[in-house]
Amino acid sequence: MRGIRGRLTANFMIVILVSVAILEVMLIYTVQQNYYGSLRGNLTNQVKISADMYSKYYSDTSLEDNILYNVDAFWNQSNAEVEIVDRDGKIVMDSLGLIPEQGEPTEDIQDALNDKMGEWVGKLNGQKVMAVAYPLKSEGQIVGALRFIASTAAIDQDIQDTAKNFIAIGLFVVLVVGLLSIFLANTILVPLREVTAVAESMAAGNFQIKSKKKRDDEIGKLSDTLNYMADEITKKEKLKNDFISSVSHELRTPLTSIMGWAITLQSEKFQHKEMLNDGLGIIAKETKRLTRMVEELLDFSKFVSGRIKLEYENVNLTELMEHIRKQLMPRALRDNIHFTVDYPEGLPDLMTDANRLKQVLINILDNALNFTSAGGSVHFQVQVGEKEYTFTIADSGCGITAEELPMVKEKFYKGRSSRSKNGIGLSICEEIVTLMKGRLEISSEVNVGTTVVITLPRGVRANG
Repeated sequence: MRGIRGRLTANFMIVILVSVAILEVMLIYTVQQNYYGSLRGNLTNQVKISADMYSKYYSDTSLEDNILYNVDAFWNQSNAEVEIVDRDGKIVMDSLGLIPEQGEPTEDIQDALNDKMGEWVGKLNGQKVMAVAYPLKSEGQIVGALRFIASTAAIDQDIQDTAKNFIAIGLFVVLVVGLLSIFLANTILVPLREVTAVAESMAAGNFQIKSKKKRDDEIGKLSDTLNYMADEITKKEKLKNDFISSVSHELRTPLTSIMGWAITLQSEKFQHKEMLNDGLGIIAKETKRLTRMVEELLDFSKFVSGRIKLEYENVNLTELMEHIRKQLMPRALRDNIHFTVDYPEGLPDLMTDANRLKQVLINILDNALNFTSAGGSVHFQVQVGEKEYTFTIADSGCGITAEELPMVKEKFYKGRSSRSKNGIGLSICEEIVTLMKGRLEISSEVNVGTTVVITLPRGVRANG
């Protein structure tokens, strides 16, 4: 859990640090642009006013004469340093009285001499300054340039102070968010720790414990899933135990008969061949019954482990239906049950596993006959649609209760009726039909009867 808390907190902190850093850079940049923009605007307005005044009132006099007699007019309205540049780009006047050594004119002077507003930020006399230059005109001709220069030291200091305030606020935000991230991580970790403890208890075999759902979120859903899993495991465990008990009883019954008759035949000298034949007949019958149960168990094991493969071939459904009718009709007559088989003429072949399909149909018909009392009826019908075959088996037997109906196809489930067998027959049928890409549906009503509908696709070969 510490690892998760650390990762969550670290992730929160990384996100907030990156966000705060980006926001700080944007804010400081914006403040810097605003300060410099304000200074640039002031210098621009002042230099334009002075240049316009020169054009209106002093343009009839040469630039050199204006410098000698009217130069104060250019800077008495401004606190900025003022320079006058001649047509060749040389500084001919400076309001501070200091004319620096001159090399190539700076960009702002060059722009001004080309009849454009010029701007320049750089180092002058050892300090950072901003300069703007504007052309001086006489009778429409450029005679020089006027340049206003202001130090940026004050606004740089203001920007630095503002940046420090922003950084301090950012660090405070990071600290608060860091504490909040720890709190938020705990809101996830505490319920997760509780769910983990419940899961560990379930892993140890305690399926009676329940996970308490506190919120309707992913962890709450995990709690519901754990509780559902525990209920399902408990139910499956009960079904498995009931199944083992039922199978043990059903295996014991034929074994008892076989062993009893074997001992009798071994210890007694029979004078009557009829009694000997009866004993051997019972042994053969119970052995056949035992073999059938073992085969069902083996089939069940194969289906559960996924080792069953279907052997596909073209199945003549007409022959299959007639074979089933002939096989089960004697039993129906013996039990006084009206058994009918109905199918259309010219029934097309079906590409499937003949033996497995026969196993499914006989198993379900066997159940129908088993749960139908004398005088009842069992109807077996097949219909062909455009895309699927439909096999319907309907009986007028005792039916299945609404409580049991959803569970009759589950593994290990054995019905409450005394006629119920080992609880794996319908489960195997469901597995086979699913392998064939079909559906097995059961509907029933108590004391009315049960209907089983098997739907198989036409022309579709499943993996097998």
